[in-house]
This record gives sequence, structure tokens and C-alpha cells, in this order.
Amino acid sequence: MTMIRTELLEIIKNGENSGVEFKRDDVTNIKIAKELVALSNFSGGLLLLGVEDDGTVSGITREGLEEWVMTTCRDKIRPAVIPFFEVIKDVEPEKDIAVIKVSRGMDVHTLWHDNKNLYYIRVGSQSREPSPEELARLFQQRGAVRSELTPIAGAKFLDLDIRRLKDYFIRVRGQLELVPADDDEEGWKTLLTNTEFMGEDSINVAAILLFGRQPQRFLPQASINAAAYPGKEKDYAAHERATIKGPLTALFSSGGGDRPQIVETGLIEQAIEFVARNTGKTARINAGGQREDIPTYPPEVIREAIVNAVIHRDYRLSGSDIELTIYEDRIEIISPGRLHNGITPERMRAGCRASRNQLIRDTMSDYKYMDNSGLGIPRKIIPLMKRNNGTDPSLAESDERFTVTLWRGKPGQGESAVPFLEGDRVKHVLFGLGTVTTDPTASYGSSEDYRSVVFKGWVVTVIFDKPDGIERKLMDSHLTLVERP
Repeated sequence: MTMIRTELLEIIKNGENSGVEFKRDDVTNIKIAKELVALSNFSGGLLLLGVEDDGTVSGITREGLEEWVMTTCRDKIRPAVIPFFEVIKDVEPEKDIAVIKVSRGMDVHTLWHDNKNLYYIRVGSQSREPSPEELARLFQQRGAVRSELTPIAGAKFLDLDIRRLKDYFIRVRGQLELVPADDDEEGWKTLLTNTEFMGEDSINVAAILLFGRQPQRFLPQASINAAAYPGKEKDYAAHERATIKGPLTALFSSGGGDRPQIVETGLIEQAIEFVARNTGKTARINAGGQREDIPTYPPEVIREAIVNAVIHRDYRLSGSDIELTIYEDRIEIISPGRLHNGITPERMRAGCRASRNQLIRDTMSDYKYMDNSGLGIPRKIIPLMKRNNGTDPSLAESDERFTVTLWRGKPGQGESAVPFLEGDRVKHVLFGLGTVTTDPTASYGSSEDYRSVVFKGWVVTVIFDKPDGIERKLMDSHLTLVERP
């Protein structure tokens, strides 16, 4: 990163902020280390030496400045950081400025002074010591603390739903031999301790969220605040408002058959039902003259987005529920907490994976609420929205929240919704070359666990050149585009 003079002057003109700090040349190494620690513990940033607080360029005169800065970063910061350092000459006549850049730390950094570690974070243009809650979140963001394993004061074994526990260990995990009798509390405590749902005789956050009788009694922030508005902004005249509560998982029963039946919905099912009530479907007539209903938003996308929100949110942020908001032109799902362990929206799109609440994620995967790939955004949410209505979901991180926005678009009419068009020349591995006779139609079916309707692909009608010119209906995944007239 080599900065040019005009870029530097623009930064100085804009003043100090969350990622920019000004310092005089005569600053002490303690103050330099403090600012670099705070910037690194936030999102990284720039420290400009030779600039006054008001933006006046005073310049640098210290001999051996680069060596002094590097020594400070090695001796006064734990773990040590290696910053980018450069001097910009003649920013003003005969006045140079030193630019020190640090990246977002993979670890939590401290200032080492008087034989103790001092923590600092960046809050606006100020560097200050964090509160206990802020420090805990900082460690969690860096992957050093698993808040899902935090014991819940006052929670007892009886606060867990024994029916859900038995369903999980017997039906989901297939471990009937490990399951104690209903009244064997010590046996259950041993099992829950061995599977990380308990620690030191205390029920933890993950257990209450997944299997609690009333999770919101202990974790009020574990609800979903849902609202549906008629327009593009929030309004008092909402179509529907709801505070969705309950454990994350549904309660299932075999119902006398092979397929498990939902006896009681969980948080996920209630949220999905709220979206279904307030979005509806778009009807069109397919090539066969039949009415075809296309969901405004693909059910699998809604499911994936809601599951991601409850799994990856920061449960340390009290007073902050997940927000599920339906507007005329979009759905917004806001999850409390910054992205975890260096993940950015761009890296999520590329398939980079990191889980804030690994035990919750693994358990929800056991229930088949999600798969094990951890690639729901690049493999499901983005491609299914594009195929459904041609829109690209928005991913945004702001302050202490992460927002997924799903745009309404025009269901079934997106640019990338239909893979083939009438008249296209296509190729099949067995039937050879052929011509598409009508525009393809969308195919929907049951999900793997039979709990939702999911998009299965496109049905394409093709007349093949050989051997008999028969018209066949095939899934788009079996065809390759050869030529488009």
C-alpha cells in the first residue's frame, strides 16, 4: 500500500474517525502502542504521525523514526504487530508525515505497560478501555471464547424439555442406548456434560436455546421480532407484528409412520410461517396452459437465511433480538453482532466459513435444518434468488449487526431464472442434439426432511434430432446449451 500525497490530504481533511488517528511527532511510545492496539482490535486503520488533532500538519523530525515505531510494536504490544510504515514527503512544504497502518488483528491485542496487559478498543475517534461486556464480545469475535457454552445463572435441568432431549438423542442421533430414564436426572446430566450442553453442573446457553421449555425467560434476546409493512418503509399500519418465541428446534413425533411429524413448531418454523403468510405467491400460465404458482421468495432461501441468523448471532448482546422485516420490495433479516473471526460480506459470498456458535450449528445440522458444508449463502441463497427473480441478495455489516436483504424482483422472470429458451439448441449425453420447443417450467418438491417445499430445477421440453425425433421432458441439469438463435 503506497499512499500518494493527494490521498493523504483527503484523509487529513476528513479528520479523525474509527479508522484514522492523528498524533504529533513528540508522542510517547505508550500512546503510540495504545492507539495501534485499539485500531487493531477494531477493524484496523491508520495512525498519522506529524498531524495535530485539528488536522494541522506539523511534520516529523524524530531521528530513527521507523526503527522506533517497529520497536514499540514489538515490545509494547502483545501479541506483537508488524505495521506497514512509510513516510510521505513534502505533504506541506518541508513537512513530512509518517503513515503507520495496522490490519484487523486475528488475536486480541493489549498494551504491555507496568507489567500488566491493558485492553483498548476503538469507539468513534476515541481509543478507550472496553467494558467487561465489550471485552467478552471482542474475544468472541476473535474466536477465543465460545459464548454458547456460557452457564446460565438459575437454569436447572428441569428447565429443559425432556421430550426434545429424547427426540434429539434417540431419533436424530440414534443413540437410544445412551438415553437415561426420564426421572434419572444424574444420568441426563452426565449425558449433557459429555455432549457439551452442560458444564460444572450448569445448563449453558446452547442447551437452553435448543431444548429449553421457555428459552426467552433466561435469554430475552433470543426472540425474533417480526413485522410486515405495506410499503417500502416502516409504518404504524403494519399488516402483522409478532414476537416469535420458543426453542430453536421443533418437537417431532413419528406419528405411527416412517416420516417424523412436527408436534410443536420451533423458532425456525414459526418465522418461516410468518414469511409465508405475508408474502404469498405469483401465478403464471405455463406452456401447457396450466396455472403455476411461484413463491415470491424461494422457501429454501427463507429457511437458510433465518437459520443462519439464529445460529450465528451474538447472544451476548442483550436487548437485541433478531429482526425479520417484510417490506413491499424486500425482506430484511438483521442478526445482532458483528461478523465472526475475520469474516466479511465479500468473503461470505466467496464461501469463507467460520462459526460463532459451533455447538448450536452442529446440532441444527443434525436436525437437517442446514447441511454440513457451511456454504448456504454462495450455494443456496444467492443462486436461488437469481434463478427465482434475477436479484442479487445484499449482505451488509454495520456497527453491531449483520443484515441480509432479499429483493422481491419479479418471481420467475429474472435474467438468470430460466437456463434455456424456446428455440435453443441443446445436447444430451445419451440423446445427442435437440431443440427446445417451449420455455422451461420450474419444478418444486419436498425437501430431504419433508418439512418444506424447495426448488428442484427446470423441466425442459426438447425434440431430439436422432434417432426418432421424439419430444422428451428432461431436467435442465442434464442438458448443455450448444447454440442460441
